[in-house]
Amino acid sequence: MSARRYVVGGGTGALGRVVVRELLAAGAQVAVPYRAAPRWQELQADCDRSPLLWGAEADAEDNEAMQRFFDKAASWAGGLDGAAALAGAYAGSGPFETAPADEWTRMLGANLETARALCRAALPHLLPAGGSVVTVAAQLAETGGAGAAAYAVSKAGVVALTRSLALENKERGVRFNCIVPSVIDTPANREAMPKADRTRWTGPQAIARVVAFLLSSDSAAVSGAVIPVQGRA
Repeated sequence: MSARRYVVGGGTGALGRVVVRELLAAGAQVAVPYRAAPRWQELQADCDRSPLLWGAEADAEDNEAMQRFFDKAASWAGGLDGAAALAGAYAGSGPFETAPADEWTRMLGANLETARALCRAALPHLLPAGGSVVTVAAQLAETGGAGAAAYAVSKAGVVALTRSLALENKERGVRFNCIVPSVIDTPANREAMPKADRTRWTGPQAIARVVAFLLSSDSAAVSGAVIPVQGRA
């Protein structure tokens, strides 16, 4: 992959930081919006304070905040070639009728609104020369999630958004693709499911390689794809 310039939303998260490292290792410039300064500082340390890494505080659910961030990122990098919408969260409090009312809005915000805001902010910077956007859904978006309806619906929305934007932009040179993990092997998931068979989970490094491929020009023929990255799940 030739040196490129990317924004990674959710870059301080368990998957996002691995994607950031993968892109930096390929020589790319990477810009990361963050909410919590300590997590940004951890990412910087994890990446040996690479001069190819830049970040600024921004609310990933806020249109205007993300537009400002993308403008600054493009100025820092001298343009942008793509973006990954990896920010998200999980909640599954039980049956739909008894789950907390705010779980619905929280999941839509954390998963769908973050993807929407990133895609909307990215397009003005990618349309002039083309580029690639990668989003992340979840297996439950396809199968449904008993006890986690809000999460499943929010991730299904990401799939629909990605497909719609791929169609809208197929003649304009901007590609949109969506990866669909099952359970990712992260410290948080290990703590939450200590008795699970982790051999069936997918490691973040394997998923990061798929994200890097979809962002790169090597995947120029791929747009509108919804790609399982689920290992043996």
